[in-house]
Amino acid sequence: MGYYHQVFLSLLGALGFYVFYKLAKIIYHERTSPLRTLPGPPSSSFIFGNMKELREVETQWTEEYGSTITYKSYFGMSRLYTTDVKAINHILMNDYVYQKTEDVRYTLRKILGDGVLVVEEDKHKQQRRIMIRELTEIFVEKAIELRDIWRQEVNKSGRIEALSWLSKTTLDVIGLAGFNYNFNALADGKSELNDAFSTLFQASTSVSILPVIKALVPALRFVPGKRDAEAKSSMNTMKRIGYELLHESKMGLMAEDNNTKVGQNSLKRRDLLSLLLRANTSNDLPLNQRMSDEDVIAQVPTFLVAGHETTSTATVWALYALSLDVRIQSKLRDELLAIGTDNPTMDELNALPYLDAVVRESLRVHSPVRDSSRVAMKDDVIPLAKPIRDIHGNLLDRVRVCKGETFVIPVAALNLDKSIWGGDAAEFKPERWEKLPETVGSVPGVWGNMMTFLGGPRACIGYRFSLVEMKALLFTLIRAFEFELGVAPEDLIKKSRIVRRPLLRSDPGAGNQMPLILKPVNLTM
Repeated sequence: MGYYHQVFLSLLGALGFYVFYKLAKIIYHERTSPLRTLPGPPSSSFIFGNMKELREVETQWTEEYGSTITYKSYFGMSRLYTTDVKAINHILMNDYVYQKTEDVRYTLRKILGDGVLVVEEDKHKQQRRIMIRELTEIFVEKAIELRDIWRQEVNKSGRIEALSWLSKTTLDVIGLAGFNYNFNALADGKSELNDAFSTLFQASTSVSILPVIKALVPALRFVPGKRDAEAKSSMNTMKRIGYELLHESKMGLMAEDNNTKVGQNSLKRRDLLSLLLRANTSNDLPLNQRMSDEDVIAQVPTFLVAGHETTSTATVWALYALSLDVRIQSKLRDELLAIGTDNPTMDELNALPYLDAVVRESLRVHSPVRDSSRVAMKDDVIPLAKPIRDIHGNLLDRVRVCKGETFVIPVAALNLDKSIWGGDAAEFKPERWEKLPETVGSVPGVWGNMMTFLGGPRACIGYRFSLVEMKALLFTLIRAFEFELGVAPEDLIKKSRIVRRPLLRSDPGAGNQMPLILKPVNLTM
């Protein structure tokens, strides 16, 4: 008994020393950080700093304190917050110097494994070589299936909860387009992979202080969490099914090479997993750049999150914006009804100017992801387009940062910045895309002169996929229904958990939802 008691005390002492060392390191880093001299909001909590305000603000901080400021993270740690486009461009383009923070990577890894959204440096570049092809036929097919289901639902009550239905639709789409796997979510079928993913996502985004502590302090990650067992079981299920999908894709590609057919495998496999494997085994790709089976499997949950959660959320916010403005909704419907088919091609979708403007404006005003964080891997100097004054009155045209310093790229705030988009930046106006302010050209986003899909080498790899899917959904639904918001606009808020979903102030316990009132479009003349 004495031996185990001694071992326990030794372990407790080692843990105490580790915690003391980490605290001392944080305090020293904070005391010597160049960010301490930058203006910013006062900390409202010793433990949480300004993290609660960060979830609520869009542009207030920069309007009050300037374009480049510092705020307090957990336990008083300073973080840089900037909407300066020159600074943002420097951070995004130097992806070896500025990487995702360890706590964010830990949280994402619990959901995604080591997928393309988590890994850094050469492994990320290796995976980014795999190109994503638009699969418009699948998008339109599932959009029509959703339309037909909504017609039945409208006949019953006239109301639908749009978010859950769109989530099922995009899950079916990414299943077929990503892995040639049928979730049957719209048909309310049972899917082991769907159940595993849903459990994993809920477990990893549940609100609790323990996950925050474990994300910030790696040494404490052995402490079991409330839903860790569920998450682990789901990850094992996803991994097992992933290997089954991988084997099926390999067999399908072998059938293509032999010009034969194996089981249900068609001679032309177009799903992303097959494209990934085909590119990965290309004779033009050196052996040292090829992905292992483990790396390929890691993309399964990545495809699910990137191709499912973000697109369904983006589309539901577009329907929200259209439901608040009958003029814009009618103008869009007139354009869409001028197309003489229910099954447009990708080129036909992309040739619709007002649909494109509506999608752009919705993704600007209602970006699915509100921000992204980075950490400096070495000391650096960040240039500024807009000089700022520090708390001592010195004018700065650059900010010195130290290794380990963390930064927030405020996607939503940049998309609504009045100095870039004009005084009406917060308003939903698709017509603004007919003539954009010159200042918009300075935004270093990969698409649409906005930060919704970020920019630089770490920009969203599947944004073209998401755009065409979103256009196919809106094309089909706006042609079929007139939309009206089912609650008062002030009752809806945006709740950020990886992506920003709608939540009712009056009924937060019901979970994320977007109630809409639908009326079938009358096409009789």
